[in-house]
Amino acid sequence: MTEEKKEKWLSYLALTTVIFAVCATLSTFKGGSFSTRSVLAQSQASNQWSYYQAKSIKGYIYEVQKERLELEQKAGRLPKNLNDDYLSRIDTYDKKIKKYEDEKKQIEKDAKEQEAIKIDAQKHSQIFGMAVIFLQIAILLSSIAALMKRKSIWFLSLVPGVLGLVYFCDGFFLFMK
Repeated sequence: MTEEKKEKWLSYLALTTVIFAVCATLSTFKGGSFSTRSVLAQSQASNQWSYYQAKSIKGYIYEVQKERLELEQKAGRLPKNLNDDYLSRIDTYDKKIKKYEDEKKQIEKDAKEQEAIKIDAQKHSQIFGMAVIFLQIAILLSSIAALMKRKSIWFLSLVPGVLGLVYFCDGFFLFMK
C-alpha cells in the first residue's frame, strides 16, 4: 500500500484553522464576559439612579416643610413661644436639604461611573462579536479547503481570518475607533 504524500500547505491550513478556532472560542468567552459586565453595570447604574430619586423625593419633602414653616412664620400667625421652635425646625430642615443635595451629587457621580463601565463593556463585547463572525467564516472556508484540497480556498479563508484576528486583538485593546 502506498501512502499518499501530504502536501506541506495542508499543515499550515490545519495550524491556521486551529488558531482561528482558539481565537473564536476566546472571543466568544470574552465577549460574553464583557456582555455580563455591561448588564451588571447597567443594573448598578439603575440602582444608583433609583437611590438618587429617593434622595430627591426626601429632599423635596423637607423643602416643602421648610417653606410651609417659613410662610407661617412670615404671616405672623405664631405664638411667641413657638417662634424659636419654628426657627430650629427650619434650620434642621435646611441642614437635611443640604445633606440630601450632597448625597445626590455622590450618587450621581457613582451612577455615571457605572454607565461609563457599561458603555466600555458594550464596545468590547461588540468587537469580540465581530471577531467571532470573521473567525467562523475563516474556519468554514478552511474546512472546505481541507475537504476539497484547494489551496486557493485556503488563501481566501485567510482574509476573514486575519480580519477576525485584528478584531480579536482590538477587543482587548480598543485600538480601532
